[in-house]
Amino acid sequence: MKKLIVNADDFGRHPLVNRAVAQAADEGGLLSASIMAGEKYFAEAVEIAQARPQLGVGVHLTLVDGFPLLSPKEIPSLVTAEGRFFPDHGTFVKRFLGGKISLAEVSRELAAQMDKVLSAGLRPTHADSHQHLHMLPGIFPLVLRLAAARSIKRVRISRGIYGNPLKPWPGIGDLIGKFGLEALACRNRGLARRLGFAYPDNFVGQVAGGAVSESFMLALAQTQAPGTVEVMLHPGLDNEVLARETGWQHDYEGELAAVCNEVVKEKLASQEIRLVNFGDL
Repeated sequence: MKKLIVNADDFGRHPLVNRAVAQAADEGGLLSASIMAGEKYFAEAVEIAQARPQLGVGVHLTLVDGFPLLSPKEIPSLVTAEGRFFPDHGTFVKRFLGGKISLAEVSRELAAQMDKVLSAGLRPTHADSHQHLHMLPGIFPLVLRLAAARSIKRVRISRGIYGNPLKPWPGIGDLIGKFGLEALACRNRGLARRLGFAYPDNFVGQVAGGAVSESFMLALAQTQAPGTVEVMLHPGLDNEVLARETGWQHDYEGELAAVCNEVVKEKLASQEIRLVNFGDL
């Protein structure tokens, strides 16, 4: 059987993202989203999810480019002088490799994020992370332990290469990043499997590349092998506003249009590809 998880990241970050997730769920374009517990529009996202029982919601664990739940005094190695997370994965990874990140603080902050989602009345279908930081050595087993303690037994295995048609690669740095993520995926799949976690067979989407497009979805439908593939995307309703407010130039509108496109949905159906969420693994 062929299964496809179309997952919207950054749920709860902005009303234009939340409304895009709601629209895509209503139109049958996706059945999965990952919520950011520390973002300003978390409560709105919870309401949207609770009104749509078909939508599986995971925890989008956040250690960069966002707001922590714990006070800066509790997690000093994770935040700037202003009390925010560091701006991006590059800054975090450099600090992590330099021994400047406390795993004990990571554990406390991520536990707080999972617990906030549970306290809101959601039953998370899976765990993943903003900018793939849960894939890092040391952090990945920590995430699995925290998730398992909360009966979350499905996880994203982010990959950098498999089936990713978003080419050309922008530069040598991004190329190294893709292969690095692929190496981590090989390692982490084995650990997740040993600890009884389920995960999609493959993963594609925005990894140092462009946005998911209609042509991408049609090509995937044509070539997908049996098993489950996760497509990660970041849908939104206004590129200009979201780029300004998130600091990321991305085709949010294009990704929403791609997964809601009737031709795409017909193609998936013709190839007997079933749209699911992580709870179906």
